[in-house]
Amino acid sequence: MRDVLEDIAGWYAAGEAFGLATVVNTFRSAPRPPGAAMAVSAGGEVAGSVSGGCVEGAVYELARSVLESGEPVVQRYGVTDDDAFAVGLTCGGILDVLVEPVGPATFPEFGEVAASIRAREPVAVATVVAGPGRIGARRVVWDDRASGTLAPGAPYAARLDAAVDDDARGMLAQGLTGQRHYGPEGERRLDELAVFVHSFAPPPRLLVFGAIDFAAAVARIGKFLGYHVTVCDARPVFATPKRFPDADEVVVRWPHKFLEDPGTVIDGRTAICVLTHDPKFDVPLLEVALRAGAGYVGAMGSRRTHDDRLARLREAGLAEPELARLRSPIGLDLGARTPEETAVSIAAELVQLRWGGSGRPLTDTTGRIHAGPG
Repeated sequence: MRDVLEDIAGWYAAGEAFGLATVVNTFRSAPRPPGAAMAVSAGGEVAGSVSGGCVEGAVYELARSVLESGEPVVQRYGVTDDDAFAVGLTCGGILDVLVEPVGPATFPEFGEVAASIRAREPVAVATVVAGPGRIGARRVVWDDRASGTLAPGAPYAARLDAAVDDDARGMLAQGLTGQRHYGPEGERRLDELAVFVHSFAPPPRLLVFGAIDFAAAVARIGKFLGYHVTVCDARPVFATPKRFPDADEVVVRWPHKFLEDPGTVIDGRTAICVLTHDPKFDVPLLEVALRAGAGYVGAMGSRRTHDDRLARLREAGLAEPELARLRSPIGLDLGARTPEETAVSIAAELVQLRWGGSGRPLTDTTGRIHAGPG
């Protein structure tokens, strides 16, 4: 929904209902991940995509029908590879798509959800998509509050809502979107009831250290991948917003001091790219970075530079398990030469680690192309 937010927020503010189609589950080589959304206005305008063009026509018609009936529907799209073209899902994957009517009457919390997404306040929307109860029943969960219920009128609603609240907050902390299964009263050992939890966590952070031309390319591709990008360098003449127009922020500060600042948020989704090429910057920076809990720490340099860097870090007291977390030389082996090619190499490694890919050519692999559940 994030991709279509500005369009649907405008429709909602105007009091106009719209059909919202959201991918809630995928199997095999599905073209879009859970959470991908497409919206159809009452006037027939379309925003977003659920399959990259494969089944949009069918989803469009279903969204128009749902707007008329007012009843949410979960529809499965997908066939075998042999006859995929007949249906339109050419990759041969399978999508479960929730199509629901949205407007001030059916989703009164939508304005708050939109405001939270814009403000980068974590919020999750949990929706019943299968099992007992009402398909489309919805609960909105923030860190400190929740609204709506997944079992309207049921005596066990509070128990189910409490179980989903706990799981939704856990998923928000990890930036996860997907289905969770429960018994009708929220029992975690059962699975009759399927709830789709759409997490709108703040974007993951990409911290780029070293205000060089390679950093500008990394900032550009990092922004393209959905990261909140920070470029940091101690030299004010180089660390300027004009030189890094794609960065969300440019910080003039000694890199390790910036990383040590309590205001610098670092978690398992944070990627740190050290491009400084100078021991007086990168050794103290890496000493902090490798102990900070970031999901990715990479450093640019030759293999000789890497060996020298490891020796200095050992002298600084880092243990071998900490040093093993360092990706150096940074990036995948693509034969990159230019700053832009190097940025692609780094981005490829980030994507590989996020989804568990092999990094090998797809022609050399078998099985599903897209990683994920199902």
